[in-house]
Amino acid sequence: MTENVIVYDGECPFCSQYVKMLRIRESVGAVRLIDARSADETAIFARGKYDMDQGMAARISGEWYYGDDCIHILSMISSPVTVFNKLNGWVFRSPKRARVLYPVMRTGRNLVLRLLGRRKIGQSLSET
Repeated sequence: MTENVIVYDGECPFCSQYVKMLRIRESVGAVRLIDARSADETAIFARGKYDMDQGMAARISGEWYYGDDCIHILSMISSPVTVFNKLNGWVFRSPKRARVLYPVMRTGRNLVLRLLGRRKIGQSLSET
């Protein structure tokens, strides 16, 4: 059985909080959270397959999801036990809303990283 994982930017305060607030273990079991900047083999795989500066990725039940598809699937499997998960589910259960809103969220992420003086994933890895 393939491990369920979410690969996200650990230096992005929004990304970090988002994955911590999700309640999906109830529906798919254990989910490992992986910082895309790490040397973890799954993070390295995800960076090679996807532009991790443009979106997060998740492998759920053996299937990879990226960007707006990732946030959509995570909203579909998250338990509506908290206000955050109810709101997340309502907003992103629609693939169309996820497709429209995800670029806005990504732009906000990039702006916050710039304001905090943090480099994008691709930049910080190429300079190490």
